[in-house]
Amino acid sequence: MLNPKQKLNPDIGTNDIETKATRDGFGEALLELGAKDENIVALTGDLAESTRVLPFAEKYPERFIECGVAEQNMMGVAAGLALAGKIPFAASYATFSPGRNWDQLRVSVCYSEANVKVIGAHTGVSVGPDGATHQALEDIAITRVLPNLTVIQPCDSIEAAKATTAIAHLKGPHYLRLTREKTPLITTTDSPFTIGKANILKEGKDVVLIGCGPLLYNGIKAAIELEKENIHVLVINLHTIKPLDEETIIWAAKLTGAVVTLEEHQIHGGMGSAVAECLATNYPVPQEFVGMNDSFGESGTPEELWEKYGMGVESIKQTIKKVINRKVKK
Repeated sequence: MLNPKQKLNPDIGTNDIETKATRDGFGEALLELGAKDENIVALTGDLAESTRVLPFAEKYPERFIECGVAEQNMMGVAAGLALAGKIPFAASYATFSPGRNWDQLRVSVCYSEANVKVIGAHTGVSVGPDGATHQALEDIAITRVLPNLTVIQPCDSIEAAKATTAIAHLKGPHYLRLTREKTPLITTTDSPFTIGKANILKEGKDVVLIGCGPLLYNGIKAAIELEKENIHVLVINLHTIKPLDEETIIWAAKLTGAVVTLEEHQIHGGMGSAVAECLATNYPVPQEFVGMNDSFGESGTPEELWEKYGMGVESIKQTIKKVINRKVKK
């Protein structure tokens, strides 16, 4: 059974839409979890405020560990806490964790099946002025390849809070990918969310757009605008990149005959690659990729960088038209 269609925020496409960072949804949910379960602990690498762990640290100082700029040690400490029965949330920028401590994530956490929740903030070029060194664009590739690790990127702050709560109650390693800037609330509190089950955001029959993260908002806007040109785009929120919802992906490919993937990540090895692997094995159709094409980012506003690197609304529309022209004529 396919997962139910997610209820969209009725303010999508208007100037009234509320914005909030996915890292804020995580921080608020972590604070609520702390009140319910004394086994919840938080760690960070000198980034408590930026990762939104600070409210938890202030309320539960005895359950907060400041590891300093030592992300490899932080991951080892988190693994030890998990093996001792705690539920550690280890938060840093994704370029540092899982970027800098991938070895510790691989061996101490994933190989040991330790119940560690890895929070990678400030992902994608939308980190903005911080520039290329702090814009994580490779983290999906290096996490989805690890056995035992669940990989999730929520599309908005509401979904980030749901994901945080969900991973706290599930055993095993999880990676939660978060963004820095405030982004539109795509879903509502009533929208269904289940790890491993993609959600339909918009129905369509001509092409399917499969995306993850807040960049999905640009995809929804592109799909709405293409309706005026009689192009009907099925939009899917693939918030769980591993385990992959192959059932929904194959169903969508069979229905539409063409796929576009959308992610704020390198197109090589990312969510789009996971979709391509699934389709190559089960139901090959034409596919195009929207994301970073073998390039580092740079300093700039999120909007400027999305436009420059082909992730703006107009670029998405052109990519959708391109893949439709590649469809096999029946």
